[in-house]
Amino acid sequence: MESAAARPRPLLTAGSVLPEDSGRAALVARVHHPEQDGPCVAAVRGDQVVDLTATVPTVSDLMERDDAVTVVREAEGGHVWRLDELLAAPAGRRDVPHLLAPVDLQVIKAAGVTFARSLLERVIEERTGGDPAQAARVRARVGQVVGGALDGIRPGSPEADRAKELLVSEGLWSQYLEVGIGPDPEVFTKAPVLSAVGTGADIGVLGASVWNNPEPEVVLVVDSRGRIRGATLGNDVNLRDIEGRSALLLSRAKDNNASCAIGPFVRLLDDGFDLDTVRGLDVDLRVDGPDGYVLHGSSSLREISRDVTDLVAATHGPHHQYPDGFVLFTGTLFAPTEDRQAPGAGFTHVYGDIVRISSPRLGALVNTVVPSEQAAPWTFGVRALMRNLARRGVL
Repeated sequence: MESAAARPRPLLTAGSVLPEDSGRAALVARVHHPEQDGPCVAAVRGDQVVDLTATVPTVSDLMERDDAVTVVREAEGGHVWRLDELLAAPAGRRDVPHLLAPVDLQVIKAAGVTFARSLLERVIEERTGGDPAQAARVRARVGQVVGGALDGIRPGSPEADRAKELLVSEGLWSQYLEVGIGPDPEVFTKAPVLSAVGTGADIGVLGASVWNNPEPEVVLVVDSRGRIRGATLGNDVNLRDIEGRSALLLSRAKDNNASCAIGPFVRLLDDGFDLDTVRGLDVDLRVDGPDGYVLHGSSSLREISRDVTDLVAATHGPHHQYPDGFVLFTGTLFAPTEDRQAPGAGFTHVYGDIVRISSPRLGALVNTVVPSEQAAPWTFGVRALMRNLARRGVL
């Protein structure tokens, strides 16, 4: 397989990645600037991307400011790039400017099993031990017993307790159902700080995995005080075979090179894009395979089992603080079940798949699937960032 560094990005343009109302949106980007050999915090203004690093050296710093929207819209900037120029850059190249994931020092957290439909798919993974060949049989069995018993159930409610009793009596209780309808959500650390990739980059699937799928999600951007300051899109790549063998393999299934994509931009909350807007966001998925295969899917935050503020409260509070803020994947409704390569085998990625996750108010996150082992190595960590910003005199 050709190296990740030589692989071109999908054809992207400003019009294909910007929100439909981008002229009214306060959009935050991060740009790799070869002349500085490091990242810049930037504002998207029309078809231009303006360097704001002299005002706010990190996105984490920007999120702490009460005037963040004003800074993004009005602060004097430095270098200016054309957005189309950034989107045209080849993947894995450090000698050309390109978009990065639009977060930096924030801890990358994820909430799992927050939608009933995907909850049942996690149960199926567990029951099959990660074997896709058994999925159709187990799916039919679970559907027969559970039916619509979980529809509209509020986690931790008396109705949830009764559903639990039904499932236990049928021998179908699961650790996934516990976090799906029990009092406490699943919140885990998805990836290390600074390890996420941005739009246009390769996204990694562990070479050992034979059953996996994208997870299109809305990602909340939260400051150190637990305030939701903005939202973006994310792909929390799911290795169904590995997690299905044991939930204790979650880190192997979730945290691999280039296995977390975030972008294209953080959209800050403002008068035209508030928390209720976030609660109503729809997320679309399209996978275009190198063989002509096409998969469509969709997800809506309106169907989430727990309110986004409840997920944030489960992450941040007296029990846990995040001095640099955090981002929180909110979970996905989407779990593809249609066969792709063989009858009864369900969906799994093929290397070269182009994954497009989009939402009208957030734009589009686009990545190409490669083995994690062949994605561009992650080499720029917290030490490198601090040294780079200090050398540039912006700390």
